[in-house]
Amino acid sequence: MSRRRKRLAFWALAALAVFLAARFAGCSPALLWSRRDHLADILTRLFPPDWGYFSRIWAPLWATVQMSVAGTALGAFFALLTAPLCAGGLGMPVWSRRALRLLVQVLRSFPALILALTATFLFGLGTFAGTAAITVYTFAIMTRLTYEDIETAPLGPYRALTAMGAGRWRAFARAVLPYAAPSYLSNALYMLETNVRHSAILGYVGAGGIGLILNEKISWREYDRVGAILLALLGAVCVIEWVSAALTAVVTGRRPLGKRGRRALALGFGALFCLCAATVAPPDFSRVSPVTVKNMLLGLIRPDWGFFFDTGVGGLGYLLLETVCIALAGTALGAFIALPLALLGTARLVSRPVALVFRLAVMAIRSVPFLVYGLIFIRATGPGAFTGVLTIAVCSVGLLTKRFTEAIDGLDMRPWRALSDMGVGAVLRVRYALLPQLGPALASAVLYRFDVNIREASVLGLVGAGGIGAPLIFAMNQYAWPQAGAIAIGLVGLVWLIDWASARLRKSGR
Repeated sequence: MSRRRKRLAFWALAALAVFLAARFAGCSPALLWSRRDHLADILTRLFPPDWGYFSRIWAPLWATVQMSVAGTALGAFFALLTAPLCAGGLGMPVWSRRALRLLVQVLRSFPALILALTATFLFGLGTFAGTAAITVYTFAIMTRLTYEDIETAPLGPYRALTAMGAGRWRAFARAVLPYAAPSYLSNALYMLETNVRHSAILGYVGAGGIGLILNEKISWREYDRVGAILLALLGAVCVIEWVSAALTAVVTGRRPLGKRGRRALALGFGALFCLCAATVAPPDFSRVSPVTVKNMLLGLIRPDWGFFFDTGVGGLGYLLLETVCIALAGTALGAFIALPLALLGTARLVSRPVALVFRLAVMAIRSVPFLVYGLIFIRATGPGAFTGVLTIAVCSVGLLTKRFTEAIDGLDMRPWRALSDMGVGAVLRVRYALLPQLGPALASAVLYRFDVNIREASVLGLVGAGGIGAPLIFAMNQYAWPQAGAIAIGLVGLVWLIDWASARLRKSGR
């Protein structure tokens, strides 16, 4: 079969899979359109916000930033120590590599919210549990990204140093770390951006931060105060993204910085980390029950196999399939919306004022925690998987638009200008000058977002948006650890399967 036919067959199968996923999830554009007034009513009640409520927001907002900075720094630090042990080619013990990779795979299967709920059972309520959850979440993702970067590094200098008698860790620090450092630091900065949004919802399970009052105000339908909270979150996200972009430019060498500047930057971030870590509330072990911890472990060792193999509507297989369908349909819809937004959000294709407006709009979309979208959509479409699809789609728009825009900013624009000079229309220019160059970057971003959405879809059940999340959280809150263990094992297996499929798709696309 020719390459063209293979590509057409792939897209036909992908379209069929998305269609079947949307059918299974009960997607109904007609229902959404018929109840659009409910969405408009909520949005109009968010603004203008209650300006007087801002004085109540700063303390929980600072707690959110505390958890984000401290958790990201700690998770990235532990990842840097662990990644060399996971990487192949460095001569590290095989048993440790396999064991650590398995640990990382298990940990990264769970969203930050589930990790935070687990942490509250171990450390009590408050920001310490939230910080611990962000640390574990960051550790799992950063370890995987870092050991993959290490495996792509040229290892000739490393082997030469070890052959000359240098220890493995010293050879790693001299020969491999300088190569992996820019990517490692860029990933850490990206995780900091992401963790601010994750930390904003940890209060839903008692792990501190602004999520506690956000959940409270949404439940009481005090939407003007919800608007104030979301506006404060937008401000925090804008500041962190601006700082992150500036630091990324320094890390990647696009903005040179002298030795004194780098030292001052390191000292400044070190001081911020120390401030955040020192002011996190200590754990409350008085509420921790050794019996509960023991039962949690026993639930993983002896899960409820009856529930695990139940093929009915309420069984694990059905719930995992629903979670996959929500993630797949939501990711596809988000990508469909994100591409035109990305084209309108780059100054290479439109005027700077227009690009700025669209970038600010996308940044506002990204600043809203995904559970808030779920609570908004559920008032329009009702509980169920369709609400989950809409929520995942809107959340996907934020990240995918950013990734797509970054890809467009790095394109060779000569084909675009040549077609423009020939009088070719904008749609055809996009089709023939941009999409052929963008294809690999778009596919990589969509696959990555789908992987993220599998985990995020697993907690949408908390707001009645379908998937495996509600049974998992209810089982944990009711101390039904055998059922929670069965769901956890199923979720780990599902994420592993998605990882394997994504890796095969990337290889086949090369």
